[in-house]
Amino acid sequence: MTKLILASASPRRAEILRNAGFPFTILSSAVDETPFPEESASDHVARLAAAKAELVAARAVGPAIVLAADTIVALENRILGKPRSEEDARRMLQTLSGRTHTVLTGVTLVRLPDAARIDFVESTLVHFSQLSEEEIARYLATEEPHDKAGAYAIQGRAGRYIPRIEGCYFNVVGLPLSRVQQALTDLGWTEP
Repeated sequence: MTKLILASASPRRAEILRNAGFPFTILSSAVDETPFPEESASDHVARLAAAKAELVAARAVGPAIVLAADTIVALENRILGKPRSEEDARRMLQTLSGRTHTVLTGVTLVRLPDAARIDFVESTLVHFSQLSEEEIARYLATEEPHDKAGAYAIQGRAGRYIPRIEGCYFNVVGLPLSRVQQALTDLGWTEP
């Protein structure tokens, strides 16, 4: 039996897989997430997902498929990562207010022991409502924005400020579920 290993400490990715009925174990890896100079948002998430997958694959024992992902928010190819402070989160929310941005998730799957792999980047457009300073202050007080790329969680309270998206909802949460399922199938994974 081929096991599925999630190479991520993200509780949101684990929840997506769990809710979709995937059996998996977690073996996370820490990588430096600092963007390279002139690196595009798409290249950034692809590089980080690959690095995470490779680190975990080197420690894992097969047969297994390692699944790694990295998600960022980008506005005009400017990366909005996790906020470093409340003021940083406020600036991000002010920047996103009334605009459309892109959420990108880089995904790498590595099958062990033969090291066959699939890499892809999923993109979703997110339309944000115009936020008042009072709405931003109220949202910041919930502490929800503090560990989220772009300082918001679509699956949480910020969902009320997002009238529509174009693309995969689960991608915005952190893992494009349907494409992951297809990649797992392409690598020959079958549910136990």
